Amino acid sequence: MPVTALNQFDFHHVLSRTEGTSLVYFTAPGCGACRRLKQVLESSVQEFASLNLFEVDAQQEMALTREFEVFHLPAMFLFREGHFHAPLHAEPAPASLLAAIETALALQPQEAP
Repeated sequence: MPVTALNQFDFHHVLSRTEGTSLVYFTAPGCGACRRLKQVLESSVQEFASLNLFEVDAQQEMALTREFEVFHLPAMFLFREGHFHAPLHAEPAPASLLAAIETALALQPQEAP
C-alpha cells in the first residue's frame, strides 16, 4: 500500500483531487509512536486497502503543522472526496483505527482547522 508524502506546496492540491477516503498522518523521524502507526498501516494492507494514505513530516512542514494545530504526534486527519472530514483519534492497532474511521465517517463533516 503506497504512502504518499505531502508538503506545504502540494498538500491541498493533491488532496482536493483525491477521490474516496484519505487518511493523512503527521509524523516525525524520531517519534516512536509514529513508527508504530506506520508499521500497523503497512502490515494491515487488506484492512486499509480502501484508504488513500498520506504522510506529512511535522518537523519539515511547520506551516501545515500549525495549520492543523498539531501538538502531539502522530496526528491523524480524515478527508473524504478531497475535503476535510474530521480529526482521528485512535490507538495504533488495526481494529481501533478501523472503528475510529467508521465512527468519524458516520458523523457530519467538521470544519477544517
